[in-house]
Amino acid sequence: MSGTGRRGAGKPAQNATSPPPPVGKGWGEGDFTPAAVSPAASASAAVSASAAASVSSAASSRTVSPMRREDDAAEASLRPQTLAEFVGQQSSRENLAVFIQAARDRGESLDHVLLHGPPGLGKTTLAQIIARELGVGFRATSGPVIQRAGDLAAILTNLQPRDVLFIDEIHRLQPAIEEVLYPAMEDFQLDLIIGEGPAARSVRIDLPPFTLVGATTRAGLLATPLRDRFGIPLRLVFYTAAELELIVRRGAEKLGVPLTRDGATEIARRSRGTPRIAGRLLRRVRDFAAVAGTKEIDRNAADAALNRLEVDRLGLDAMDRRYLLRIAEHHAGGPVGVETLAAALAEARDTLEDVVEPFLIQEGLVLRTSRGRMLGEPGWRHLDLAPPSRTPDQLDLLRGVAQVDPE
Repeated sequence: MSGTGRRGAGKPAQNATSPPPPVGKGWGEGDFTPAAVSPAASASAAVSASAAASVSSAASSRTVSPMRREDDAAEASLRPQTLAEFVGQQSSRENLAVFIQAARDRGESLDHVLLHGPPGLGKTTLAQIIARELGVGFRATSGPVIQRAGDLAAILTNLQPRDVLFIDEIHRLQPAIEEVLYPAMEDFQLDLIIGEGPAARSVRIDLPPFTLVGATTRAGLLATPLRDRFGIPLRLVFYTAAELELIVRRGAEKLGVPLTRDGATEIARRSRGTPRIAGRLLRRVRDFAAVAGTKEIDRNAADAALNRLEVDRLGLDAMDRRYLLRIAEHHAGGPVGVETLAAALAEARDTLEDVVEPFLIQEGLVLRTSRGRMLGEPGWRHLDLAPPSRTPDQLDLLRGVAQVDPE
């Protein structure tokens, strides 16, 4: 995108104390030096990246994982294109419609938006819809991709007025990059350093007004100064079975899949409240039906396909059941520490906390207490096992544990 035709965009301000970067060198080629990053921060970033890679690897092998996988590329064709088509998230959707209409009527850029919540709930889709509803350009990147201040400058200086910049996994931005982003979000200016040592010069670059849409699954990891600069924070929640049924039926129409209403209901209730999983299960059920020569996918056909995928009536897969059975059979329902479970199941602690546990805790199958993980009553019922008898003293102790705030 060309930067011409924008007032002051991509040009040093009048009070800049240095000339522009040398001809022939791009923004991302080391012209700008961000603030120094301490060894501790670098080590922390490396550990975070390693943990994220471990979680992603574990999630990629699960059919019911909400994390994005390579075979989810087909979901782009199923995405809603407008807020009117978007299903679920009623409160956030209605408020967003008001903010977009107000910004459009004033001819201004929308305030910065933070979308946070579990993966697979439509954060990327909403970001694209925001740009489409505003009638402006859309640029997308992710936190881990932006490694230097020059990378961020290259993106920001190529934005047109009122464009939407989407940064996925914004909680993984490096601290030095966040410092450069603060004045860009607040004053639409970049403060950067050109050169090194005694020859270093500061330069201020004016930017066109733009809207930053940040997406994160871990809002708690965002630095407070960055989080406070988002004027429109929206939390996305899990979808109801009725909302997922409507999403599945619309997806089946777009894919040309002959799906009955009860077949859509069966897929929806096993989708763990997540549209991404619903779309994935729909495509897998379609594959089984096509090979079996099924003309119409009803409840029985969907149930048979999902059972072959080892996805049970609650949407739990083999890894979830191993986790629950470990607590029930080897630890009498708990409490048991997460490190013990990780060692017993040969999984990383981060994998259990970020991939396995969220849905189990959401459904009350597992209780997360200060003393460790415990199997909840719904968990015992789902496993069709009787909880062990407790003495009165133990019951009083466990009631006290259940009232302790989660870790």
